[in-house]
Amino acid sequence: MLTRGIWLIGAELVLARCFAYQFNVDYQITLLLVLWAIGWAMITLAALVHLPVSVVTAIGALLIAGHNLFDSVRSANPLWTILHQQRAVLSGDHVVFVAYPLIPWIGVTAVGYGLGHLYSWTPDERRAWLLRLGLATSLAFVVIRGINGYGDPAHWMPQPTALFTALSFLNATKQPPSLLYLLMTLGPALLVLWAVDGRTPRLLRPALTFGRVPMFYYLTHFALLHVLAVGVCYLRYRTAHWMFESPDLAHYPFSPPPGWGFTLPAVYLWWASVVLAMYPLCVWFGRLKQRRSDAWLSYF
Repeated sequence: MLTRGIWLIGAELVLARCFAYQFNVDYQITLLLVLWAIGWAMITLAALVHLPVSVVTAIGALLIAGHNLFDSVRSANPLWTILHQQRAVLSGDHVVFVAYPLIPWIGVTAVGYGLGHLYSWTPDERRAWLLRLGLATSLAFVVIRGINGYGDPAHWMPQPTALFTALSFLNATKQPPSLLYLLMTLGPALLVLWAVDGRTPRLLRPALTFGRVPMFYYLTHFALLHVLAVGVCYLRYRTAHWMFESPDLAHYPFSPPPGWGFTLPAVYLWWASVVLAMYPLCVWFGRLKQRRSDAWLSYF
């Protein structure tokens, strides 16, 4: 976990930053995103695993449930920003912006470590616990969100229509992920694990191919999306210099050309096309991992 955590941080700062998100190496704008957060969470877990599983799980649950107590704390201290506050730790000609503060993600990782031990239980015991945990977590979201007093820095408010009131109710804060955001996402995820435990529905079996090579898919699909954007930009404007420019935080990960953008159906079409294009690449890389035993392949 220690070496994989270090690898993930390096992958965020080099592979993802330079060759997937932005297509430049000037480090003028750097966002510390999901791989950064997972990397530090794994480094922390490398220390926590020396404790009993129940203690590690309790620490994770405490971080998830309690970190919103500090929402009102605002500080320019870089360490506090990295731990709990979404903001820049370096500004000026070069900007480093903490998009994924660490405390809640360390909590999620620690709880996930505890959850993993359910898979050493008998199938019936495991499914029973997954169902109970999923229902309890989802219900906790509804109750705590309904009280509207804790668990998210943004409270929900009645809106002109029932639909928009429901959207306000569901509009939990993602970064740093609030208690309510994690309850509303992890609860249904636990129920999905219960539903597919011991069997993968035919409709979901293609997802196994992506799951066997998660890092390869993650980095490659971003690079592919950016390559396609460069191509579309060049065909439309006869130049694509915008795709390699990130002069400030508002122009991350590239500078949109005049009139740039697509309708929502077009966005979904591009998304589906990239997922389908990635499938044979992931099949190839998955087979490569099966054929070879090179240590570096295990990090993808």
